[in-house]
Amino acid sequence: MLSSLFKTHASRAVSPLFTRPFSATAAEGLHLALSEDQKAIQELARKFARDEIIPVAAEHDREGKFPTEIIAKAWELGLVNTHIETKFGGNGLGVLDSALISEELAFGCSGILTAIEANNLAEAPLVVAGSDEQKQKYLGRMTEAPLMASYGVTEPGAGSDVAGLTTNAVKKGDKWVINGQKMWITNAGHANWFFVLARTDAAAKTSNAFTGFIVDADTPGITLGRKEINMGQRASDTRGVTFEDVVVPEENVLGKPGQGFKIAMNAFDVTRPLIGAGAVGVARRAMEEAAKYALERKTMGTSIFNHQAVAFMLADMAMGIESSRLMVYRSAWLRDQSLPNTWQASIAKALASEVANKAAADAVQIFGGAGFNSEYPVEKLMRDAKIYQIYEGTSQIQRLIISRGIADMVKSGADSIGGL
Repeated sequence: MLSSLFKTHASRAVSPLFTRPFSATAAEGLHLALSEDQKAIQELARKFARDEIIPVAAEHDREGKFPTEIIAKAWELGLVNTHIETKFGGNGLGVLDSALISEELAFGCSGILTAIEANNLAEAPLVVAGSDEQKQKYLGRMTEAPLMASYGVTEPGAGSDVAGLTTNAVKKGDKWVINGQKMWITNAGHANWFFVLARTDAAAKTSNAFTGFIVDADTPGITLGRKEINMGQRASDTRGVTFEDVVVPEENVLGKPGQGFKIAMNAFDVTRPLIGAGAVGVARRAMEEAAKYALERKTMGTSIFNHQAVAFMLADMAMGIESSRLMVYRSAWLRDQSLPNTWQASIAKALASEVANKAAADAVQIFGGAGFNSEYPVEKLMRDAKIYQIYEGTSQIQRLIISRGIADMVKSGADSIGGL
């Protein structure tokens, strides 16, 4: 039933309404409403989260079990690999459409969402820079079976400092040979292929020193590290990956040699709004759990919701959630219109991640001693939320991007900073 519902709406994905969501023409003015297609996608993802993810989320967290079965079900419904174009077998959803899905799945379990969302991150470089042949081969296969892919950029000694990456690739004849080590790579233990950023010109500036490669996971010379036991989001699979004389054919170079850094950064314009959407989902779950508990729990002859100290914490959650969601939507909408969104995506990611952390921490506070116990859901939310301030660019990196954007706008003589 859910699959047929999605197919009914996804079949209209080529219509102007669907490919230009959350939009407004000059004649209409600002129109903050989802289309009927988007409402259907949102409802599908919401129902999937409640029916399929929430009942097993605690088990996956305790055991650190990869959600293979859940991903397969989500894939059947079209909730995975959302950016792949229709001509390569995908549903061709926009970034805003995908943000609706990410929020709902994160409401269920952000660790399971991360396992799903890692595919979008790995695929994003191909979406923005891949040739049709590369897209058909690597994105096409993702629509034929519930496969996983990984984005391999971070290293043991280089996360935010991309210029410090040491993994290198050397051209030998018509092939490239990659050597180096990546770390904290999501889905690495289940990946069918990797996007790998490697240094190809030691003398060049950062913007021209790296090249992006598509590397099949079964290529000789790839060694996977152990599954890391993380503070939160334990359902996702995070590992180190070592590349030792890994041979990659020339046709697996993304774009041209030296364009890898730009490609990797452009991919974040697609994925950072989705990380923000996931954080909104965590924050919303924290608020809903805390609100229900506050209405049920009684102290001093009344529900704790009636104590202003508690009520105001819930009000602060709502303010943060509604504000960060709108910023997520705006950054996603800009990308769907092929407009610059780097600045807005950084604001959305930073704001939503910090709202999620405060909401989760306040939810634990509202639950009191029960919130510190694993029998209740909010301690997991607090552990899960922290990574949103770290991966895909720390909150400090986002502030660096935002502040530099302010300076650029002032120097350029912009009439105003930010806004519509």
